[in-house]
Amino acid sequence: MKLIVITTPNYFVEEDKIITTLFEEGLDILHLRKPDMPAIYAERLLTLIPEKYHRRIVTHDHFYLKNEFDLMGIHLNRRNPEEPHDYHGHVSFSCHSLEEVEQYKDKYEYVFLSPVYPSISKASYEPPYTPEEIREAVAKKIIDKKVIALGGITPETLPEIKDFGFGGAAVLGDLWNKFDACTEINYKGIVEHFRQLKEMAE
Repeated sequence: MKLIVITTPNYFVEEDKIITTLFEEGLDILHLRKPDMPAIYAERLLTLIPEKYHRRIVTHDHFYLKNEFDLMGIHLNRRNPEEPHDYHGHVSFSCHSLEEVEQYKDKYEYVFLSPVYPSISKASYEPPYTPEEIREAVAKKIIDKKVIALGGITPETLPEIKDFGFGGAAVLGDLWNKFDACTEINYKGIVEHFRQLKEMAE
């Protein structure tokens, strides 16, 4: 099962070092998501990450970065719902209902379904479907290996994600909460937590 990490919305000093270490530890894909940040900050972060890992990075914004840094691809969502004219390459997409998954899944490399559990990074962001409805969607082949679970992904919920039959899980709050950019320099805790998630996803 794929394990995808989504960046925090804001940049911080140690970010490139942590991301590089996560790739070294076997991170499959990183989604670069900084919705309110100027492109220049994304460029700086990408120049600090070794080029050999750029083909494992998907950008949610500033789609020209895909070609400029030879990234894996782009991700579409409600803020950026359309790919650029004449774009060719990897595209993924955010879905927030089982109906959207059914509508969009076959158009893209994979889609996110969120939130599968109550979100850690967004307060009061609750799933609009029950575990029983998810199992029913699996039985109907709406959810399969092209669907990535997002929202409330933790070591406690990962086993059920695998059992449901998702193609992967995208983690955000549970991982980045293990590091306080304001007070910590040592990021050993976040790396150890990633190792635990990675082992459980395999």
